[in-house]
Amino acid sequence: MNKKNTNLGAKKSSDAINKSLLKDIYKKRDSDSRKYDFGYLLVIGGSHHYCGASYLSAMAAMRAGCDMVRVIAPQRASDTIAGYSPNLSSVPLDGTIIEKRHVDTLIQETNVVEVISGGKCAVLIGGGISRSPETKEAVVSYLSQVNVPAIVDAEGIHALEGNQSVIADKKILLTPHAYEFFILTGKKTDGLTLEQKAELVTGEAARLRTTIVLKGKVDILSDGKRTMLGHTGNALMTKGGLGDTLAGIAGALMARGIDPFTVGSTATYINGAAGEIAGAKYGESMCATDLIEAIVQVLPKIKY
Repeated sequence: MNKKNTNLGAKKSSDAINKSLLKDIYKKRDSDSRKYDFGYLLVIGGSHHYCGASYLSAMAAMRAGCDMVRVIAPQRASDTIAGYSPNLSSVPLDGTIIEKRHVDTLIQETNVVEVISGGKCAVLIGGGISRSPETKEAVVSYLSQVNVPAIVDAEGIHALEGNQSVIADKKILLTPHAYEFFILTGKKTDGLTLEQKAELVTGEAARLRTTIVLKGKVDILSDGKRTMLGHTGNALMTKGGLGDTLAGIAGALMARGIDPFTVGSTATYINGAAGEIAGAKYGESMCATDLIEAIVQVLPKIKY
C-alpha cells in the first residue's frame, strides 16, 4: 500500500490518498451516543434481475460504521435482501423495476429517514436499478426533488446522461468506471496517461459542478478544484460487486455528514485496502462479500 505524491503540472497537484484520512473520522464514540448519530443510509436500487448490488452496498455501509441502512427496491429484490441479513431493513416496491410512479414513495421514505436521523443521513442510488427509460426518468425526477447528500453509482449514472443539471452544486459523489464516465461526460479515457485522465476528471467535475471518483487501476477523485489519486487495490478487483462495496462505504461516510471530496478519498482507500487484504487471503476466489468482511481490518482499532 505504498503511497506517493503525483505531480500533475504546474497548476495542479494530486496527493496520494493514505491511511491518515481515517484518523479524524473514526474516533472513539462518546458513551452517550445514540442511534443514527453515525448515519442512516437509504439505498435505492435493484430490479427483478439484479438483487445483489444493493445488498453488497448496504452491508459494506454497515461494516464501514453506518448505524442503520434501509434498502428500497422492487419486490423480488427487496424480499431477497430481507432474507440475506437481519441487519438491514427493506421496503418493497410493486413491480419489477423502479418507475416514475414510485418517486413519491421514494421522496416520502427519504423525508422520514431525514427526520428520524436528525439530518445524519444520505442516499445511495443506482446499483442494479436497470437502464429502462422509465427507471431513468424516475432517478432524474427523484434527484431533482431531494437535497440530502447522495452517492450516484452504476445505472444511476446512466440516468444522468443528458440530465446532468440535476446534480449541480449538490452534496453528491459520482462513482463511475470508465464506460460510465463516458456516458456521463461524453469523454473517453482509453489510451490516456494517468496525468491526462486526472486533468480530464478535474475538468469534468468543474464543468458539472460535482465530485467524481473515476474508478480504475488508480482511482482519480476530483471536485473540480482538488484532485487526489488512490493507489490501493489489486488486479483481482475486477470481480462483480466491488464497485457496489465502494459505493456503500462512501454512503456510510456521507451519512455522517462528511463532505463529498473527503468521502470519496476515504472510501476509495478503505475499499482498495480491504480488497488487498481479501485478495491476499483468497486470490482468484475473492468475492465482494470477502472484501466486506475485510473492512474491519482496515478501520482504526478502537477499544470500548
